[in-house]
Amino acid sequence: MINPARTTSRPNDAHVFIQESSMPAHKSDFLNVMDERGFIHQCSDVEGLDALAAKREVVAYVGYDCTAPSLHIGNFLSLMMLYWLQRTGNKPITLMGGGTTMVGDPSGKDETRAMRTVEEIEANKASIKGVFAKVLKFGDGQTDAIMVDNADWLLKLGYIEMLREVGRHFSVNRMLTMDSVRLRLEREHEMSFIEFNYMVCQSYDYVQLARRYGCNLQMGGSDQWGNIINGVDLGRRMGTHQLYALTTALLTTASGAKMGKTAQGAVWLNANQFSPWDFWQYWRNTEDADVGRFLKLFTTLPMDEISRLEKLQGAEINEAKKVLANEATALLHGREAAEKAEETARTTFEEGGLSQSLPTVEVPAAALKDGIGILSLFVTAGLAASNSEARRHVQGGAVRLNDVVVKDDRRTVAEADLTAEGVTKLSLGRKRHVLVRPA
Repeated sequence: MINPARTTSRPNDAHVFIQESSMPAHKSDFLNVMDERGFIHQCSDVEGLDALAAKREVVAYVGYDCTAPSLHIGNFLSLMMLYWLQRTGNKPITLMGGGTTMVGDPSGKDETRAMRTVEEIEANKASIKGVFAKVLKFGDGQTDAIMVDNADWLLKLGYIEMLREVGRHFSVNRMLTMDSVRLRLEREHEMSFIEFNYMVCQSYDYVQLARRYGCNLQMGGSDQWGNIINGVDLGRRMGTHQLYALTTALLTTASGAKMGKTAQGAVWLNANQFSPWDFWQYWRNTEDADVGRFLKLFTTLPMDEISRLEKLQGAEINEAKKVLANEATALLHGREAAEKAEETARTTFEEGGLSQSLPTVEVPAAALKDGIGILSLFVTAGLAASNSEARRHVQGGAVRLNDVVVKDDRRTVAEADLTAEGVTKLSLGRKRHVLVRPA
């Protein structure tokens, strides 16, 4: 339920209200789960959506543009929203952005996104599709998820048709007040005409999904609020049934850092871009103050168990972090992968042993015979982005070879450094380890 005292209007979004969640119960299981787990940030009409969800008649979608070969951890948050939507008796739609990726979403960006070829978009689309089935149940049933692609209607639209049938419903004055446009203009960064049209395309997606599949809710991150609300408004103007908007806050840690970035780069959801071990380690290294919140958002544990775990203090909080790492990894990569990662961590960190399950990189045996520079090897292993970065780590005492600190940045690694198991262990700090194995 929404606290009326905390409901505020936004001039930039005309008649739309931002409604922030508080603790009293809703009528529907869906909004109760969304609320108690901390997903709700903004909603266009809580009472209307609650009534619909109480009858288990919500058909909700989240859109995913194909800008990379994998989704990232921010997308994992919206996937969890779809997961709970389905678990509470409603129907999820995953919308692939085969069409909108050709335009490029300007939200949160200071520069125009790189234009991708049709071939790149199709390859990315094929690469990211598999992750959805790990979290959602697809099929032909009433609550089974479906996957559609906005290329099916956007690529068939004629330009004049788009202007006459859709464009006439948009006010340029209002579009200029939307954050995705306004912030770019305020910083005096150029916005291309194609980017300016992104919100029109996304709004039209909502109308098409409403007409084709009975969709009545779009969900996403709070940076998508303006685009989603435009879709709600376009649906009203083009005669659809009542549409709703629901967003979750963008992910940040308790210290205020943007979540989802590591020394290796983004936290990807595809195992070939970010291994289950790295994924497990990411959650295991969660800040103490974030453990409870992330248990609610990224696991399916019962709330009473989460309440018990988030009360742990001192060294005991590490047990809660392991539970978080196990449950989040199991959800995405399977229970076996989570247990394997936990055992690798126990062997490596608690027993000081050498686990063969650590991330491994192969190098030519001939190269090891001649000797490879430690800096170059760190770059090859993905522990540093460049030789200069690796050198700084050596100078800072953070580099170890087979658990021995490396003090000389001219050190080479050769066959003599292979352990009895036939590998060499590279370590950066206390938590990042890679095995080097001759190929």
